[in-house]
Amino acid sequence: MKRELVIVIDFGGQYNQLVARRVRECNVYCEIYSYKTDIEKIKELDPMGIILTGGPNSCYEADSPTYSRELFELGIPVLGLCYGAQLMMHLLGGRVERADVREYGKTEVMIDKLESKIFEEVVSPTICWMSHFDSISKAAPGFEVTAHTADCPVAAAENGAKRLYAIQYHPEVLHTAEGTKMLSNFVHGVCGCAGDWRMDSFVEESIRSIREKVGDGKVLCALSGGVDSSVAAVMLSKAIGSQLTCVFVDHGLLRKNEGDEVEEVFGPEGNYDLNFVRVNAQQRFYEKLAGVTEPEEKRKIIGEEFIRVFEEEAKKIGAVDFLVQGTIYPDIVESGLGGESAVIKSHHNVGGLPDYVDFKEIIEPLRDLFKDEVRKAGLEMGIPEYLVFRQPFPGPGLGVRIVGEVTAEKVKMVQDADAIYREEIQNAGLDKGIGQYFAALTNMRSVGVMGDERTYDYAVALRAVNTVDFMTAEAAEIPWSVLQKVTSRIVNEVAHVNRVLYDCTGKPPGTIEFE
Repeated sequence: MKRELVIVIDFGGQYNQLVARRVRECNVYCEIYSYKTDIEKIKELDPMGIILTGGPNSCYEADSPTYSRELFELGIPVLGLCYGAQLMMHLLGGRVERADVREYGKTEVMIDKLESKIFEEVVSPTICWMSHFDSISKAAPGFEVTAHTADCPVAAAENGAKRLYAIQYHPEVLHTAEGTKMLSNFVHGVCGCAGDWRMDSFVEESIRSIREKVGDGKVLCALSGGVDSSVAAVMLSKAIGSQLTCVFVDHGLLRKNEGDEVEEVFGPEGNYDLNFVRVNAQQRFYEKLAGVTEPEEKRKIIGEEFIRVFEEEAKKIGAVDFLVQGTIYPDIVESGLGGESAVIKSHHNVGGLPDYVDFKEIIEPLRDLFKDEVRKAGLEMGIPEYLVFRQPFPGPGLGVRIVGEVTAEKVKMVQDADAIYREEIQNAGLDKGIGQYFAALTNMRSVGVMGDERTYDYAVALRAVNTVDFMTAEAAEIPWSVLQKVTSRIVNEVAHVNRVLYDCTGKPPGTIEFE
């Protein structure tokens, strides 16, 4: 039986992976390909539908991303979103121009053709997320306008006979009230997908693919004990068993007591047969980070040391063919890989690797998943909930939760403060409702009074965010009584801290981590 596949052609839009994510939520398998992918490759894939993403360019400019007009003649349904919609109109004889009024944010869209397959069971007017400078001023021949806004005469257009659909707004973002319904209408109603792909299918396919790729080779897995690397490790264990060795590097930048907790779960006395190796390299990392204050430099130092440690362990084990890492999609976006994304910060497991890495290939089985999808995959493989829903922790660890130079003394300060914060959040019953929460150590020092004496000590910043996909986030509203208790405990129990701040910044404009 043919596997149902919808592909997303990426034109550099910031929401490109969200499109694929929403399609998968419709239980239809989806993959992303660059606009540079040859048309013959698209034919070979034989997808049931194609979605063109948004992008930052103007389609009528000579150097803008484009695609072969043949794409619209394959008989495969095509849905263009924002830039993708404009490009479709431009290539097929319509007109796209700089809009008189730029639309950005939540916008009321009036549906002109409620019987359209795309708008089945969608109410009019409906709230959609707009983000465009250009607009379609004239639909291409054979297309009819199916929706408009007060300032955008062609908010949607279609050629139903050829199953070609153009939508100016972004149905993939949660701000578009009925966006998921529209995408579901496309993949089910237009493309004819049954929607029988599930996370268990992804897990099974990933295990099969890993087994084929590795063959009889040896694999080294970078196990941090966090959600992503744990799910990746268990997936590899199910795929290749004893060919896998999991190396856990305690770089001295972990949460309080975390090194021992990871060993307890995954080590010889734990529930998993992962050939677990623990490397205590705390002093080595502290020496490398001495005097370094710039965040990107810290990340790269930590990343390079990770690889050097892995190489050393690989030599002890013998020939190692593959390195496995728990990279997930938000890491890739922030590292500026895939599409036109700007580099926000380097991740030691994405593009931040040194030029020389002593492995044949790196395997990243989770690189197309968001955090909540990784957790679903973990549950599917039988990993206990308390591990799957463990608080996310960055690869560089507390190195990016300490603003400025990293020292053993500062690590202890942030470890103690973070442990208190997490304990009180759990005691208040708030831990299941917050996407991520942690304490960070700022490099700000200020005057305080403790025991009738003047102090000049550090400020700890508390962070808590609500998020689904970790691409965007809002600061969580922590009850004042909880913040008061946390503050009181930290300034009383953590040496050299005399002030506690709460970070109210969302993502964007901030990132979830501090550095």
